[in-house]
Amino acid sequence: MKTYEHMPYSPSIGNASKKPKWLAKLTPGYLLSHILLIVLSLFFIFPFYWIVTGAFKVQNVAVAIPPEWFPLEPTLDNFVSLFKNPVWRWTFNSFFIAAAEMVGICIVASMAGYVLAKKRFPGRAIIFTLFVAAMALPKQVILVPLFTMIADFGWIDHYKSLILPAIGWPFGIFLVKQFAQTLPGELLEAAKMDGCSELRLYYSIVLPLLKPALGALAIFTFINAWNDYFSQLIMIRSTPMMTLPLGVATLKGEYTTPYGVLMAGAAFASIPMIAIFLLFQKAFTQGITMGAVKG
Repeated sequence: MKTYEHMPYSPSIGNASKKPKWLAKLTPGYLLSHILLIVLSLFFIFPFYWIVTGAFKVQNVAVAIPPEWFPLEPTLDNFVSLFKNPVWRWTFNSFFIAAAEMVGICIVASMAGYVLAKKRFPGRAIIFTLFVAAMALPKQVILVPLFTMIADFGWIDHYKSLILPAIGWPFGIFLVKQFAQTLPGELLEAAKMDGCSELRLYYSIVLPLLKPALGALAIFTFINAWNDYFSQLIMIRSTPMMTLPLGVATLKGEYTTPYGVLMAGAAFASIPMIAIFLLFQKAFTQGITMGAVKG
């Protein structure tokens, strides 16, 4: 009978060929994709960096060539000049309009998206096709009839001229409809069998399930309403009714342009958008990823 001598087991021998997990990930494709993402991130962040640093530069430094990449002698004079204007009134107008549009669009889009996704009725496909077609329609195309209609209603230079026309945003209905298709139909049928009314079904079951999509839509809506300079320029006439983007644009002088003051205004105007994104970031990510599961 043959006998075998067993060598003592050494853990280093069995794991000699194994690489650490972090080292196994360092493939050429992994490195290339991350380098590309870093370069693109820097490319998109640089304008915001330039605005923030420019807000602390005096006029001659802000327009100097070669540029001063970082303010060596930072100053707050630009913010002092900025707040000599009714900036807080402009900020309130922007926030009120953006928040009202956000709430109104989320309510209307949740109802319409749910109905188009889960209800069966004649003409449903045609209605949804019209909404999709309306997404490709530039705002400038409907500007003249929209302005005429608002002028006939007497809404010029009023909050209603900006809030009410935006309530039926086609993109919002499209986004919620795509997400609502992923909702389990069995759950809705079970609620109906338990005697749940249509309004109770929407409020207690559908609306909570739509929170990820509504979070993403809230971010899109708020940013779009906050930066809607074109509509604000057409509908708003008086200085007290101006929004923050519109008011900052009026700070440009007739013969000179105070770049430092304009950059201070732009930096100040970006704070609410960043705050809204951070507030709804989790829901935004879920709404974008989960809404793409079904088309």
